[in-house]
Amino acid sequence: MRAVPRIAVVDYGAGNLVSIQQALTSVGAEVAFARDGAALTGIDAVVVPGVGAAAPAMDRLRQQGIAEPLRVWLAADRPFLGICLGLQLLFESSDEDRAVTLGALAGTTTRLLDAPTLPHIGWNQVVRRRAHPVFDGIEDGADFYFVHSYAGAPQGGPDDEVVVAQTTHGGTFVSAVARGALLGVQFHPERSGSDGLRLLGNFVDLVRAA
Repeated sequence: MRAVPRIAVVDYGAGNLVSIQQALTSVGAEVAFARDGAALTGIDAVVVPGVGAAAPAMDRLRQQGIAEPLRVWLAADRPFLGICLGLQLLFESSDEDRAVTLGALAGTTTRLLDAPTLPHIGWNQVVRRRAHPVFDGIEDGADFYFVHSYAGAPQGGPDDEVVVAQTTHGGTFVSAVARGALLGVQFHPERSGSDGLRLLGNFVDLVRAA
């Protein structure tokens, strides 16, 4: 693996691309924006950021010809990080608008249960269910920044083997998942201060070592 990993940030019109580009660059990655499937050629890892709803996001990914290349990438277990909506798209469907999503993980995206406010906006604790190197050097229960009303619900529930961390906002929801080289976080690490940068740096280290 090259010393400076090349990471493609998928640009499908959803998310603050400048913030994630700057954050990844600051932790040692070379960043390119991917607006079609061909942009994944020669890339070491893919990041799918985003805010918004699943159906329009999937429509844009299909229109840009990148939805199927992403499915192929995920099936090959190549390094991938989904952020916020990018995590939700990893599941099979979304209750928000009945969208069929990427289907890399069994389960669906559901509305937050018993939430005192929606959307859930602001800092909240991310509590580990199991160890994972993407959280190395980060205190268990550290605060990260959230903006969402839905979250991924793995088919196996909170004890599903893909669940890495959970967060409570009224009810408890899954806030980080991992399987092989696939990672997903419901919070925004690029907006989460030093711990967010540490998490992105750990991701880049995992890509470098892949």
